[in-house]
Amino acid sequence: MTDKTIVHLLRHGEVHNPEGILYGRLPGYRLSEDGVLMAKAAAKWFADRDVTALFSSPMQRALETAAPLADAFDLPVTVDERLTEAENHFEGHTFGVGTGSLVRPQHWPFLINPFRPSWGEPYKQLAARMRAAVIRAREAARGHEAVCVSHQLPVWILRLHAEHRRLWHHPAKRECALASVTSLTFDGSRLVEVAYCEPAAGLAKGPSVAGA
Repeated sequence: MTDKTIVHLLRHGEVHNPEGILYGRLPGYRLSEDGVLMAKAAAKWFADRDVTALFSSPMQRALETAAPLADAFDLPVTVDERLTEAENHFEGHTFGVGTGSLVRPQHWPFLINPFRPSWGEPYKQLAARMRAAVIRAREAARGHEAVCVSHQLPVWILRLHAEHRRLWHHPAKRECALASVTSLTFDGSRLVEVAYCEPAAGLAKGPSVAGA
């Protein structure tokens, strides 16, 4: 019996968000039509994998992304709060200049420290909770594979942590596309490989909101 276990971090598909809101943890944000196709493309990519455990963020868009996988593998979706989106002061606002939230002085104090960051959940805290969620998934699927459906920023911070890179970064530099898969391979409890792929490449018709 092998002690090789793979934990896949699947980012949710595209969200229906015509107003371009930084929706964060707000309820009611579902997948768009393209997002549903992305979730199905991801499930197809996993079809020949040895998936025995499925976890998801509690957010609607993540649960909807997990649904095709649950059907394909006849697995229950276990909700893990630690996989949820990062806290963000700008949640519910559009982000940017012009008519965005950056033109309002009351928001400026939240931009003073990009290293922590001052506008939201500390990167170290985010990395710690995501690592704990991955350990739970690894133990649940020991010797097999697990899928955890989460969000761009939590997945990216976990990858930076796993690769021993600094956690602060420019959002445009994240390698974590919609419905992408970041895979962590373990030998026992030792991480031996980090891989990345985009099963739904080409399905997105426009830019996504960073951190979504």
